[in-house]
Amino acid sequence: MNKETIIKQFGVNVRKLRLKRRWTQEQLAQHAGLTPNFIGFVERGERNITLRNAVKIAKGLNYPVHKLFEGI
Repeated sequence: MNKETIIKQFGVNVRKLRLKRRWTQEQLAQHAGLTPNFIGFVERGERNITLRNAVKIAKGLNYPVHKLFEGI
């Protein structure tokens, strides 16, 4: 699996979980301590994020970080 596929699938997983919670990108950003623009980049697979930010997103979603990598 190449880097781009991993980045895109991670973003898809974040988006699915955010939508399941009926949150906007702004709400997730607030919970995660990140910007809404950054969340958008992540969900579209446009950013190769750090593990630190992956953990912030997982904590913001109150979800185990390793599960955000499912299907990768």
